[in-house]
Amino acid sequence: MEGFDIRSIKDFLGIDSFYLKCIIGFLGSFLLTYVSIPKIIRVSYKKNLMATPKERSSHIRETPNLGGISIFYSVTFMSSICAYELFSSYIFLFSAIIVLFFIGLMDDILVVSPNKKFYAQIVTALMISVGSNVRIGHFFGIFGINLLPYWFSILFTVIVFIFLINAFNLIDGIDGLASGIAILVCGAFIVTFWRLGAINHPMIVLSLTIIGSLLAFIRFNFSKKYKIFMGDTGSMIIGFLLSFMGIKFLNLFLLQYPYGAPVYWIQTAPAIVIAILIIPIIDTLGVFVIRLFKGHSPFKADKNHMHHRYLRLGLSHKQVSIIIVFENAIVILVAYFLRHIEVHLLLAIILSLGIIFSFLPLLLYKKINLIKSD
Repeated sequence: MEGFDIRSIKDFLGIDSFYLKCIIGFLGSFLLTYVSIPKIIRVSYKKNLMATPKERSSHIRETPNLGGISIFYSVTFMSSICAYELFSSYIFLFSAIIVLFFIGLMDDILVVSPNKKFYAQIVTALMISVGSNVRIGHFFGIFGINLLPYWFSILFTVIVFIFLINAFNLIDGIDGLASGIAILVCGAFIVTFWRLGAINHPMIVLSLTIIGSLLAFIRFNFSKKYKIFMGDTGSMIIGFLLSFMGIKFLNLFLLQYPYGAPVYWIQTAPAIVIAILIIPIIDTLGVFVIRLFKGHSPFKADKNHMHHRYLRLGLSHKQVSIIIVFENAIVILVAYFLRHIEVHLLLAIILSLGIIFSFLPLLLYKKINLIKSD
């Protein structure tokens, strides 16, 4: 795949080609999503392609849920133009996104069994880890483990992809939360990739196309008159792409000069990735643990997510989303400023913060009830 030639535009405007790609990728993705969503909403109402409120839903009326279509084609179209190096270097990346798009679209329209979605996620994870060799091959000394055997690195990478894809799907329960977290995560990856050199420019452009699309989407997601959800189509694709970015970030620290020294090195790299993705990680783990503790299946839907706990305090969707995104940002900043401490200590701090933020609304709810009873 070859990108368009922007040299003439670059020379005319006097802007470096990388910055031009960033601008075009961001604005193009924003505009494509902004223009297409009203049309998707119109078709959804005409064809009755709506999400019906369920018992655990925090919404009360039928709402179009095909926003992921606009996210899919805006991000893939603009990144294939402005970050074409990714698709030429990782030939299975686009194919994996296509698989997730179709299984997500089928689920949003027809409802697909969890098994079929699970098999599709396994296929996409194998495509990117085996076919494009994007995998977690090193533990950076965590638990005394460094280089992983190839078969185990593939297995572990597939598990991570599946976990994070579903984690983003699970936090997409209220307006603005999944998209807000994804925008924050992309912003954090932009900063980290920027600091690690020009080799990461395509990843920065990809992040900007995602941010552009989600900023346009979130405007409609918060709207009362033109509300739309991203659906499984959007949440699975976003979860997959952010997983891809996280693993690419880790792999940067495995690059070596010809004489064997690492090009970049920081032992706490895995802890930093966990910090960036802490809310979907800790929320999903917490929900699974609570369900198992109650003797339920970990995959049984309930109202034990962080956003459900905050909603019980009487906050609006927008307020809850802003609070949770802010909490995620705090953990990222803590990880950044403590990035040079011992990796196990940093992991303990990050996970402790995640647990505190996860159960904070529960404690506040109990305290409010005690005050009311007095």
